[in-house]
Amino acid sequence: MSGAATMAALVAAAPVSAQERPDQKAFFGLYKQLVETNTTLSAGSCTQAAAQIGARLKAAGFPEADLISFSVPDHPKEGGLVAILPGSDPARKPMLLLAHLDVVEANRADWERDPFTLVEEGGYYYGRGTIDDKAQAAIWADTLIRLRTAGPRPKRTIKLALTCGEETTFAWNGAQWLAQNKPDLLAAEFALNEGGSGRLDATGRREALGLQVGEKAAQNYTFVATNPGGHSSQPVPLNAIYQLADAVKAVQGYEFPVRFTDTTRAYFTATAKTGASAMGDAITRLLADPTDKAADAIVSADKAFHSTLRTTCVATLLKAGHAENALPQRATANVNCRIFPGETVDGTLATLRRLAGPTVTVTANQPVRPIAVPPPLNPAIVEPARKLAAKHFPGVPMAPFMSTGATDGVFMGAIGIPVYGVPGMFVDRDGSGTHGLNERVRVRSLYDARDYLFDLVRVYAG
Repeated sequence: MSGAATMAALVAAAPVSAQERPDQKAFFGLYKQLVETNTTLSAGSCTQAAAQIGARLKAAGFPEADLISFSVPDHPKEGGLVAILPGSDPARKPMLLLAHLDVVEANRADWERDPFTLVEEGGYYYGRGTIDDKAQAAIWADTLIRLRTAGPRPKRTIKLALTCGEETTFAWNGAQWLAQNKPDLLAAEFALNEGGSGRLDATGRREALGLQVGEKAAQNYTFVATNPGGHSSQPVPLNAIYQLADAVKAVQGYEFPVRFTDTTRAYFTATAKTGASAMGDAITRLLADPTDKAADAIVSADKAFHSTLRTTCVATLLKAGHAENALPQRATANVNCRIFPGETVDGTLATLRRLAGPTVTVTANQPVRPIAVPPPLNPAIVEPARKLAAKHFPGVPMAPFMSTGATDGVFMGAIGIPVYGVPGMFVDRDGSGTHGLNERVRVRSLYDARDYLFDLVRVYAG
């Protein structure tokens, strides 16, 4: 075993050392309060969570002028906070730290533990938002507090935007509102956001790190089939349910073409060198010829690779009929698409309409969000992240990648701020319950990510 591998094994096997330092205890208080503040759209309040963090920043010495709370009258519980730590060098453009406070709904009856009580158990913290995205929000707020109280003053101004509405497409979105109404408040040379990755293997050993450089756009489409209906005792060939089913099956059977960005090409090139021989060979062939169907079939057997290669569309909701003894008059489906950079909402709509055929109408749902602007593979961003990762997580490779999901970064890209999803938070292979039941984060992963990201912000801030 190499020296780097030996060090990685020792680090992975080390016991949890959470809250041993005073600064870790202070961070835990902030994190616990944030997780235990319900910020679901249905029953929670991002405004309350933002105010609690604002109070902590104020106690750390931030003046009122540098703490800007925001909301709108129609959405009083969906507010957020922008905090500013002025730098010493006005010639350097600011950097922006972005995180969202809202979380996916969590039904207590479905969870083994109260989703809004932070529970430590078996080396994990359990609770809704323990990863998505309250870990990031807490780390960013804690980073500003540490920089404000301990010094030295960073050369680059650091801005923090904590927003609401990221998890629900139809919700009022604080990041979008800021970008459209307060772009000068957010103005920055670049932004650091969620979306980066840290992958653990089945034994909990650190396996890989990813710096997110680009993402897909999320867009929903509605399929509708209508029919005069009638009595179910006299069925006819034209049936709204069957028409819709045929359209949805056509979507299931369609593969969008393989595409590459600079980021995904770099990602797959690196993956081809480290993966199994059959997969590596198939990736190499696909990089050379994106129309190679045989290579595509091998690579796309991995669901993550499949989604990274192309636009994907999948049916997620169905509703049909009005009575058990009547022919259906209406059948609808929601098809959720993740659109590859460079492709468009309208172009995807045209493809879906062709697949659905003339008897099913297809429309793009509102809101139609911006298509993500792929940020450049900027060495000034990539290399510090890589070098610090080698120090904090020795022996763990890091590569840029494109997220198959979507974040509020699309709104920053729309106003000229390139957004990068930072690595550092290692999660289990099942995603650690993110968006599902019993969301959790390994205690050690949380504190290690906090230390890595603090050092990363300090490097970028000079």
